[in-house]
Amino acid sequence: MSPRVAVIGGGLSGLTVAFSLGKLLDPTRITLFESSPGLGGVIGSERVSTSCGDFVLDLGADMFATDPPAAMDLCRELGLESRLLTPRTDLAGAMIVRDGRLERIPEGFVLARATRLGPILKSSILSWPGKLRFLLERWRSRSAATTVDAPEDVDESVADFVRHRMGNEVLQRLAGPLVAGIYTADIERLSLRATLGPIAAMVAKHGSLAKAAKERRATEQSDRASAGARYQRFRGLPGGTGELIDRLGESIREAGTTIRTDTLVQSIRRDGDQWRVAISVDGQSTDRESAGGPSENGGQLVDEVVFATPARVSAALLRSIRVAEDADDESMVEPLQAAAGGLESIESSSAAIVVLAVRTTQIARLPQAFGIVVPEIEGRDIIAISFASHKYDGRCPTDHTIIRVFLGGAKRGDLLQRDDDELIDLVRAELRDLIGLGEGQATLSRVVRWQESMPQYHVGHVSRVQQITKAMHQLPGLSLTTNALHGVGIAPVIREARRTAHEVHERWAHKKAGGT
Repeated sequence: MSPRVAVIGGGLSGLTVAFSLGKLLDPTRITLFESSPGLGGVIGSERVSTSCGDFVLDLGADMFATDPPAAMDLCRELGLESRLLTPRTDLAGAMIVRDGRLERIPEGFVLARATRLGPILKSSILSWPGKLRFLLERWRSRSAATTVDAPEDVDESVADFVRHRMGNEVLQRLAGPLVAGIYTADIERLSLRATLGPIAAMVAKHGSLAKAAKERRATEQSDRASAGARYQRFRGLPGGTGELIDRLGESIREAGTTIRTDTLVQSIRRDGDQWRVAISVDGQSTDRESAGGPSENGGQLVDEVVFATPARVSAALLRSIRVAEDADDESMVEPLQAAAGGLESIESSSAAIVVLAVRTTQIARLPQAFGIVVPEIEGRDIIAISFASHKYDGRCPTDHTIIRVFLGGAKRGDLLQRDDDELIDLVRAELRDLIGLGEGQATLSRVVRWQESMPQYHVGHVSRVQQITKAMHQLPGLSLTTNALHGVGIAPVIREARRTAHEVHERWAHKKAGGT
């Protein structure tokens, strides 16, 4: 018989696990629990019809990478492949703020490495001393974290890596803002191995990024690609990324899996060789029978539990677990504490996105680019600006522009204490200065707050994840998948969720075959 499975969390991780498990096991014996009214977590879209026309507003990520291919594979299985959109090439690329003015990011500069030398030397983003220091990178020594066969527990911050290899100006003006913007992080604490592992590996193999770029140019056309070509490695959907969430939910329900929103998992305890899951609905504890399995003595019995919640929530649930005092269950106490402690050590930052839809005529200096990155050294209150309607056609009427502005993060979480009107006023002031946004009223405005939703991959993250994973493997019937471990993008999250589903299936098949 197929196991009864409880999937805790209705974000992208939980939905992907439930969908994938439904393909491998009996979907009618799977229940997904989500504490909030809706699904998707930090991913979602809003479709709005106004007298000016129709708008699609992404409230989180607005595209996903084709590599790893997990997201593409999932879209194919969901029947969404024909709807996938490739970003426009005519407006691809980004700007960066330098002394209050906008400069285009040099062609071929990707996160923390340059694939082409000429554009860097021609750019006015770096001073000549900064460019000379950048040129010295090929002669810099390897750090301990970038030596050949460096131990897995040896790590350093992204800031230390970039500063050592390319100098402080490249760190402050280019690499730091680009990397920090992705993770809403403090780059002085951000793990090199967890976030820029392939770049560290290039230094380990070739001795420098310059030598690695030269070697790769000789063999890979992709390293000579333009910004437009790089963006071809991403995809979106006509209804925004929320369309992926909607289709996942529909497909899961169609298969017979139960999705219970507004349902909080309060605690879990061991019951023989099963797990008893205690829930509350609308704040009231319940022991009603559901698709989650027989309900007895205040809980629902399941064979497998998958935690697909933020790190701090998974940690709290692991802390809540009570086991019996027999020899077998007693052996779970230490790994339970180890997994919970490891998850608790992963900090999260909060961020906000202010979305404005305005008439294009209200913008005096609209950049012909996908967005703007704002270095911390500029002393501004925003992290980045994205022109959502530049990436895909059909996001709004042709006479409008959708602007998404990112605030908060690890360094400016205090900004989220301000109310919505204050954040909108702050953003409009920044946009007035940077792109000449006029005083006219926005057609649409939204403030989206993601409280403690951005996991921080601090130095030592890889070792931390290994310790958590080792502990979880010692807990029969418990699994964990979350963006706090192996990647924050849509594609990595889907990859890890699908891997988790396959592990649950294989474990149950092994148990069914008489294994231990």
